[in-house]
Amino acid sequence: MKIDLSKKQTLSIAAIVIIGILLGALILTMEKAKPTEEEGHADTHADTHGGHGDKHDHEKHEDKIELNDAQIKAAGITIRTAGAARIRSALVLPGEIHFNEDRIAHVVPRLAGVVEKVRADLGQKVRKGQVLAVIASTGLSEQRSELLAAQKRLTLATTTYEREKKLWQERISAEQDYLQARQAMQEAEIALRNAQQKLTALGASASGPGSLSSYEIRAPFDGIVVEKHISLGEAVKEDASIFTIADLSTVWAEFSVSPKDLMAVRVGEKATVRASAFDAQASGTIDYVSALLGEQTRTAKARVTLTNPQMAWRPGLFVNVEVASGEAEAPVVVSTEAVHTVNDKPTVFLRMPGGFLPTPVTLGRSDGKLTEVVKGMQAGSQYADANSFAIKSELGKADAEHSH
Repeated sequence: MKIDLSKKQTLSIAAIVIIGILLGALILTMEKAKPTEEEGHADTHADTHGGHGDKHDHEKHEDKIELNDAQIKAAGITIRTAGAARIRSALVLPGEIHFNEDRIAHVVPRLAGVVEKVRADLGQKVRKGQVLAVIASTGLSEQRSELLAAQKRLTLATTTYEREKKLWQERISAEQDYLQARQAMQEAEIALRNAQQKLTALGASASGPGSLSSYEIRAPFDGIVVEKHISLGEAVKEDASIFTIADLSTVWAEFSVSPKDLMAVRVGEKATVRASAFDAQASGTIDYVSALLGEQTRTAKARVTLTNPQMAWRPGLFVNVEVASGEAEAPVVVSTEAVHTVNDKPTVFLRMPGGFLPTPVTLGRSDGKLTEVVKGMQAGSQYADANSFAIKSELGKADAEHSH
């Protein structure tokens, strides 16, 4: 019995010891793990907040363009305040410069003949009445001969009439002879006027330069030779277009208008024409809008007549025609000059202590001078306006230094 009891006690004690050891180890492990996790969590939290703060401060430092008041004044940068304004909305329609069809002439000889001289070249400026070419025409020779003969007949008929009138008044000859002489003179006058009118209709003078057959072709008005289809010794017909003269002092800016825009595009409305190939613009008035739609395009033709003193508006040049279509109130508006493109985004440089902050914005309507800001700015914000490109230049320098 003593041995059995001793064995039971030994087993019980061993089990209690083992359980105690395990519980103690577990408690010790949990106590050590708790502060470690808390410290890790605290460290992680601190690192996270510290990291964000450093990054924010770093980005803020990177984005800000530092300029003091003296530098801003030296660069000529002006500061404006964003606010509400009325923006004139406009239609921008594609168009093309054309000849003014009222000031273009297709010169034809009006008489068949052979070209003796050509005095105008393609692209040459000519004055009204300037000789463009000389042709020899047998038809003109016959017309001039007819005129000369009519002049001689009238001279003879006038002399006979005066003699018969004097004889009749002196009772020497019969009244019938006097009346016949007067009729003959009147018929000669009619024949002469008829011959003169024929030459006038041809644009020819009574006598040619050197011969009866020489015919001078003259410019109908001041302009430029834009087409030439004549050469020395060539036989030309009376209806052949040998020159095209265009007066480019005025041109037409023609554009197409869709049916939905016809209410905004009306005769008498002001329009601005801008060249698409270079920086040029001109203002004019819409003087024609077609009453019909094109069968193929389903659009109406419209045009603006432009003065062209410097010959900058050349026929064939593509343009954009801007027509005002209305006005609307915008809550936040900035100068169009203040909007720049940074990283392919429209950006405005906001004023802040010590410099400027490039701020991406979302744009709305624009009339060329003012632009609506839909997102990114609030009314009352100060921004760089005139000469703000200097800030963009400084931003480019900063990016270049950062990349190095």
